[in-house]
Amino acid sequence: DGSAITAARRVIGKEFGDNYVPDAPRKYTVKAKNAQEAHEAIRPTDLGRLPAMVTRHLEPEQAKLYELIWKRTIASQMESASMERTTVDIAAQVGARALELRATGQVVLFDGFLTLYQESRDDEEDEDSKKLPQMKAGDPLEKRAIAADQHFTEPPPRFSEASLVKRMEELGIGRPSTYAATLATLRDREYVRIEKKRLVPEDKGMLVTAFLESFFKRYVEFDFTASLEEKLDLVSSGDVDWKVLLREFWDEFTKAIGETKELRVGDVLEALNGILGQHVFPQRADGGDPRSCQVCGTGTLSLKLGKFGAFVGCSNYPECRFTRPLTASAADGEASAEGGQAVNGVRILGKDPVTDLEVTARDGRFGPYIQLGEGEKPKRSSLPKGETVGSLTLEKALALLALPREVAKHPTSGEPILAGIGRYGPYVQHGKTYANIDKEDDILEIGANRAIDLIVAKESGAGGRRFGNAAATPGRELGEHPQGGKMEVRAGKYGPYVAWGKVYATLPKTMAQESITAEQAIELVNAKAAAGGGTKSKTKAPAKKPAAGKKAPAKAKSAKAKSAKASKAGAVEG
Repeated sequence: DGSAITAARRVIGKEFGDNYVPDAPRKYTVKAKNAQEAHEAIRPTDLGRLPAMVTRHLEPEQAKLYELIWKRTIASQMESASMERTTVDIAAQVGARALELRATGQVVLFDGFLTLYQESRDDEEDEDSKKLPQMKAGDPLEKRAIAADQHFTEPPPRFSEASLVKRMEELGIGRPSTYAATLATLRDREYVRIEKKRLVPEDKGMLVTAFLESFFKRYVEFDFTASLEEKLDLVSSGDVDWKVLLREFWDEFTKAIGETKELRVGDVLEALNGILGQHVFPQRADGGDPRSCQVCGTGTLSLKLGKFGAFVGCSNYPECRFTRPLTASAADGEASAEGGQAVNGVRILGKDPVTDLEVTARDGRFGPYIQLGEGEKPKRSSLPKGETVGSLTLEKALALLALPREVAKHPTSGEPILAGIGRYGPYVQHGKTYANIDKEDDILEIGANRAIDLIVAKESGAGGRRFGNAAATPGRELGEHPQGGKMEVRAGKYGPYVAWGKVYATLPKTMAQESITAEQAIELVNAKAAAGGGTKSKTKAPAKKPAAGKKAPAKAKSAKAKSAKASKAGAVEG
């Protein structure tokens, strides 16, 4: 927009001076291939409204966002910064010794847009990019402090989301419309986790990568992916027939699948053992064979496949039942961060003061857990989501082992309501009724009122997962149904709906949640119940008596046999 650029140049000249206004307006083009620029950049409608002028009218977070957008917009039209790469040799005299020191960096000759906006960096600056003050030969230096630092060669930092997208652009992999979806897939499938803005590979991601690189190497190479992206660009522009491209890809891909199908599972696992050896079987402190089983002494550790994914097991199974997750939580005999010894993934937390049995935290095939004592069937408890073996304390472990605990009495039956951790996570229980607790609730701290609300909502049919947490967000009452029972309109995960007993009817798109009437709600739930959705309220309306001298018409049935029975029953009544 030419008017926006003109306004930006006018504001720059007024606020920063004419030397910050470039001779010609800045114009930017997207370097990514096949980029579709659908709209103008997000910018303030009036650049003359400085952040200081609008802050008092906005919430703090809104003010920060406006300031960020305003600064980036103005900075994009400011003059470039002028930097000079500089090496400074420093002569230092220490007694009789003459020392030569050197500093490298950049001297800012003209700050340009940097006076307004500087992007943050994911990585620390190297020595060459550090800022130095302006100086000239012969300037005296003032000694302020002396720091002796030791530096070691470190591996390159892990990718952040931004640096990964930049690298994909350099390799020609993906397009602007697919970058976000690619990153979301990595997170959603738990191939990576994000720690301090860095993408850290998970065991599942390493396994998938190792498998593809071993048996489908051609299809995960940078050149193949970039070439396929270019061909897809030609398809989008109409220069290549998509059917021809798909046939060429499929013919080669089916051959690769056919070759892999002939392999035995053992061959695949042995190939993965070789690729992931350093990750799955780290070097032992005593210098022994990292794949030697330390339980039986004669078996060889190897990747195994189970119902819940991959794990490491002994080749002497079933005589030796040693198993562990892919990555051991600590090396043999190495002290853990919170105290206690972690050996073979087992961390000793202390002793139970009641039973005097040892309490340990372990990494199991199905996730971390805690255990009381040893034996055939020791008491165990899973760790709540977000809790780790390294951060667990003895007090919290004893509280988890004490689950399930009674938190309240049911207001109607008087029976206890229990809180515990099960196969599907934390829950509250009353008899045979179970209700999952929300992420915000702590299983060790959930109180009586909250537990009763969850159980009552579940027993009344309002606590189902499909329609969200009705107990936490009660709906608007619409009145009584003619057959008995209250009707409510609620906001659900898949849109607003009407609830009547255990019948849930989704509102049509043409009907607003705020304006629905009782009559409309009755029609919706009756239609849903007639279609077999949910269960009608237990209170039934009395059956209407047929008029004198008339037969009660038999109800229509879908199956012919049922229709015949209904007709026969009507004839008998007559």
